[in-house]
Order: sequence, then C-alpha cells, then structure tokens
Amino acid sequence: MATIWVVLIAMAALIVGTLLGFFISRKYMLDYLKKNPPINEQMLRTLMMQMGMKPSRKKINQMMRAMNQQFEEQKKKKK
Repeated sequence: MATIWVVLIAMAALIVGTLLGFFISRKYMLDYLKKNPPINEQMLRTLMMQMGMKPSRKKINQMMRAMNQQFEEQKKKKK
C-alpha cells in the first residue's frame, strides 16, 4: 500500500512541476519579447539599406504595420 502512495505522490509532483515550469517559462518569454521585440524600425531600416532600397519613413511604417498585423493574426489563430 505504501508504494502506491509513493508512486502517486511522484506522479503528482511531476505533473505540478511540469505545469509550473511551463507557465513560468511562458511568462518569462512574453516579458522578454515585450522588452526586446524581434525586429524594430532601426533593424528594418538597416535591412532595407543592405538590400539597396532607400528607406523612406512611409515604407518603414508600412512594413512595420504589416508585420504587426501578421503578428496579431497569428496570435488570434493560436487562441
């Protein structure tokens, strides 16, 4: 009878630890991405210059808006 309790407690601890680890790591990554977005206007400007394009303010705003819309659509699909 005692081994059953040991196994149940071990399984419960494993499940709780997995869930807790998942939510902590998810929260950490969301905070990290808010503080350090994957691409910003300066990166986009540099990328456009490397490709030989003249980065006007209108083009940069348009590309940032398109990227943000795509990010929002992906977020909605995951929910």
